[in-house]
Amino acid sequence: MATFAWVAVVLLYAALSSVWTAHDPGWYARLLKPSLQPPDVVFAVVWPLNFLALLGVGVWFTRSAAAAAVWPATLVLAGSAVAALAWAWLFYVPHRIGAATVALAVAAALTWVLVALVIRSLPWAGVALVPYAVWLSVATALSVQYSRLN
Repeated sequence: MATFAWVAVVLLYAALSSVWTAHDPGWYARLLKPSLQPPDVVFAVVWPLNFLALLGVGVWFTRSAAAAAVWPATLVLAGSAVAALAWAWLFYVPHRIGAATVALAVAAALTWVLVALVIRSLPWAGVALVPYAVWLSVATALSVQYSRLN
């Protein structure tokens, strides 16, 4: 059941985030961009890899760690995904960049908690989530800059 829950969270996260980020491309194109903004191709490569890492780690972790460790980590993952989705919706739909930045900071913080929880039970899996946590942290820094510039 935990594996199903983890996979469902990641798949919903991936599906919903792509819907909202495509909501108003003209608005996004007109924004002033931070100097640290990676090229669009980086986003196109990194996000699918992040979702694959979340899926792979989740399947392995939920099947090999004790249930007492799995369910708290799954709940933290769900909280992080909800916060990240809140960022996507706030940023791209009502264009509330400041509120979106707060949501993304929450997602990044929860992801670092997730890394710590997974590392305690399955060290390699926690380490495999570090690039995703770093990515969300960088995205948060970019969102802060978008908020400042726009």
